[in-house]
Amino acid sequence: MAPLVARVRARRRETPGVWTLLLEPEGSGLPAAAPGQFNMLTVFGVGEVPISVSRLPNAGSALVHTIRAVGAVSSALTRLKPGAVVGLRGPFGTAWPIDEAAGRDVVIMAGGLGLAPLRPALERLLAERRRFGEIQVLYGARSPDAILFRRELEAWRKRLDVDLEVTVDHALPDWRGHVGVVTNLLRHATFEPTKTIAFICGPEIMMRFCLAALQDAGVGSTALYLSMERNMHCAIGHCGHCQFGPVLICRDGPVFRYDRVAAMLKHKEI
Repeated sequence: MAPLVARVRARRRETPGVWTLLLEPEGSGLPAAAPGQFNMLTVFGVGEVPISVSRLPNAGSALVHTIRAVGAVSSALTRLKPGAVVGLRGPFGTAWPIDEAAGRDVVIMAGGLGLAPLRPALERLLAERRRFGEIQVLYGARSPDAILFRRELEAWRKRLDVDLEVTVDHALPDWRGHVGVVTNLLRHATFEPTKTIAFICGPEIMMRFCLAALQDAGVGSTALYLSMERNMHCAIGHCGHCQFGPVLICRDGPVFRYDRVAAMLKHKEI
């Protein structure tokens, strides 16, 4: 429960209000995170928040977290300069089932900041590319200036072993890409539904529509995985702030197989 001390090695502005921090823990003792897990980051004197790991570290490299300034703690994190000290606990939570995807087609559907928890999964898929079938990446943002990880998106688009499509909700006439909701991109995706596994992360309403569209396309509910973001405080299931029906997001998630939470997702008041 006691946080380790880490220092900000570098920071990068991704989009308005969204920053990526590279954090270097002082000393050792922090286990390696798996794709989809999160850490608890502390700004001393302000508070603590859960932030997904947005890139898995190579040997000797810093931890990477991508943060949107929406509250007191997350805003304070995005204002930190290189050399600043933060507290670090983790990793916590469940991970994307990469090994279960072996030999199958993989569809990744992300909305907005939801691309951050999915980037480590995609990097792992591409690092072990021969283990998987078709890889489809479908990403939606509100507008062109809200598109996350532009350099990575361009690099993935140039590869011949992954198909990537990006759409925005609205754009000026000079935008040359797709306009519309991310589910519209499924018509451009190539995959065999009966041997497909899908990873989904984004706003909850977006995930509901993606799950329905994938099922309509023939993907079974046991092959659909989503990452839930709720009001997590303690990260170990004690405080109850992130209760979602009978599960606690921090302890039982954030990555869930769809059939485990399908009934709760139908009730908007939960």
